[in-house]
Amino acid sequence: MTQAQVKPVPEGMHTVAPHLVCDGAADAIEFYKKAFGAVEIDRLPGPQDKLMHAMIRIGDSPIMLVDEFPEWGSFGPKALKGSPVTIHLYVENADALFQRAVDAGAKVVMAIDETFWGDRYGRLEDPFGHQWSVATHVRDVTPEEIMQAMQQPMTQMCTDATA
Repeated sequence: MTQAQVKPVPEGMHTVAPHLVCDGAADAIEFYKKAFGAVEIDRLPGPQDKLMHAMIRIGDSPIMLVDEFPEWGSFGPKALKGSPVTIHLYVENADALFQRAVDAGAKVVMAIDETFWGDRYGRLEDPFGHQWSVATHVRDVTPEEIMQAMQQPMTQMCTDATA
């Protein structure tokens, strides 16, 4: 195949795809299957029973995984004492998937609830330290309604602080 015939973004991939570093990538794949219904696409074993590369798909989205390799500067969130990144999942039934993830071993960071921006939303931490948010869009909200709703808790917080 010539260079002109090769797709710059391979079939089945998106422009942006998470690439998770895990302490125990093979175990993480099994967790993601149980918690989120992931399908394993690819696995490339490396030295010391570690994965050099793996790919799963959750819904229509590919996610790449690799084991920690400290000698290459590759560390997961536990080694780094947390992660500033949250991976967001939009699903048909946030409550059911949230509970499925908790049953599989995820820790609740923020209980699932209806939000002012129109989603049923909650946050989890998986056993490998990665943060996940799970949501189902339940109502359309205008930017003005969102701004108004955001002011209510802030106004209440300011009132509580001065009381």
